[in-house]
Amino acid sequence: MMKPLLYLSALLVSPLITPTVSAQAAPTTADKAKSGHSAIIPADRLSSVWWRKRHEQKVASAQNAECELLFIGDSITHGWEGQGKKIWAQYYAPRKAFNIGFSGDRTQHVLWRFDHGELAAFQPKVAVIMIGTNNTGHSMQKAEETAEGIKAIISKLHAHSPKTKVLLLGVFPRGAKANDPKRVLNDQINAIIKGYDNGKTVHYLDISGAFLDDDGTLPKSVMPDLLHPKAHGYQLWADAMEPKLKKLLGE
Repeated sequence: MMKPLLYLSALLVSPLITPTVSAQAAPTTADKAKSGHSAIIPADRLSSVWWRKRHEQKVASAQNAECELLFIGDSITHGWEGQGKKIWAQYYAPRKAFNIGFSGDRTQHVLWRFDHGELAAFQPKVAVIMIGTNNTGHSMQKAEETAEGIKAIISKLHAHSPKTKVLLLGVFPRGAKANDPKRVLNDQINAIIKGYDNGKTVHYLDISGAFLDDDGTLPKSVMPDLLHPKAHGYQLWADAMEPKLKKLLGE
């Protein structure tokens, strides 16, 4: 009688053990990497106090804001609240514009912010997207990967607001000369993302020429650190974008 009892005991105990053995641990960075490269995997920067506070402020502001024109990007877009503040007040504030540019952000951070309330109930007529230079600057990420991250941003935005027209700007030039490795990589990104233009919901516009001298040099009078525009640079940006923006807004 002992053997059957032992066998029965084993059967009764096994179901209690199985859940513990089969329980899955939280996904690790390595696990996430298997599902795709970093540019398409939403990631936060909550460990940075200023970033967390800005995110919370943008989510709160978005709840009661009207938005017909949405700006999405990194520090260069963030700069509309700094060096570009006066130009913003002239060109975009009257158009019910809302800015969700965050300094230092890469494509994956925009994707996370979309998932955590920054789009609110917005159904903007037009969204201006310019992102990717930090994927380049942070790790010299492959152009194909950064471009895929940009595509994911467009797709997620359209899942939220299908009728929004995207004005996709080419990643701005950086570095003094055309052969600067980071500028070359940004140019490679642009060569891919210009193909996202479908003439309907996505419209590509490269305004790099507005910032550059005739020989391709990026002057410090436009971008003192060869990356971020000063006030004059934001004026050049606004002027170069205005004809296309008016058309998309139906003005």
